Amino acid sequence: MLYEAHGIKKFIVVCGYTDLRKGIPGLSQIIEGSYQMNPFERDVLFLFCGRRGDRIKALLWEGNGFLLLYKRLEKGSLAWPRTPNEAVTISKHDYRLLLSGLNPVNLKVQDVYPKTAF
Repeated sequence: MLYEAHGIKKFIVVCGYTDLRKGIPGLSQIIEGSYQMNPFERDVLFLFCGRRGDRIKALLWEGNGFLLLYKRLEKGSLAWPRTPNEAVTISKHDYRLLLSGLNPVNLKVQDVYPKTAF
């Protein structure tokens, strides 16, 4: 579900590190307070990443309530944009690149599944 993102019109990546212990109120406050954006905008997916890069949270207003999504990678980490105090709008294609382990803001290949010695 998180990879397909059907019906999402806009993807906003909150760059830098986010304390993923925060829930809906805390993440909404970050969106409003730090970035002067509206967390109640429909069909907009806000994406947050923790320090280790293997966990992300997404916040989506569905019109009658928030949907909070959480994903933890079993192996590897995401190449998350780490520019502090920046929120970047990305395309659906870039969103898929991000979830595949690439940083669409500063595109470079990162090995999501580290190679093992044979």
